[in-house]
Amino acid sequence: MTILRKLREYLDEKKVRYEVSSHREAYTAQEIAAALHVPGQKLAKVVMVKAGERFVMVVLPATWKIDMQKMKKIVGAADTRIATEDEFKDLFPGCDVGAMPPFGNLYNLDVYVDKSLTEDREIVFNAGTHVDTVNMNYQDFAALVKPIVAEFGKHV
Repeated sequence: MTILRKLREYLDEKKVRYEVSSHREAYTAQEIAAALHVPGQKLAKVVMVKAGERFVMVVLPATWKIDMQKMKKIVGAADTRIATEDEFKDLFPGCDVGAMPPFGNLYNLDVYVDKSLTEDREIVFNAGTHVDTVNMNYQDFAALVKPIVAEFGKHV
């Protein structure tokens, strides 16, 4: 089962309103934002972080990057770095590599969301492919995922 189908079933079961959109193939968060004609602040990108021996899902605006010093303190692991695609690709069956949606709860992963995203009414994110995105209410997302909200991002 593709993750988009699994995600749709999950959101439908939870009775959450969302919209799936398709765009031209894009690989970076900035390319996706441009293809969708949405501000980079509204597009939530997922970055996988290796914190010691575990993986955590980090979600922040497309136009931001992770302040790794802050992230190390937040996750409580001195050995904290951005994971390589090769390291995490098998964690997300049914997803294109690097296109996983920010629903780490579906994969038993902790999810960290930069506080700046909580200010948005809606967020847009990859839906498991490099051509599909989901747009939904941020509060609905937060209620389902229960992310750890912290300040670890910085505008590029």
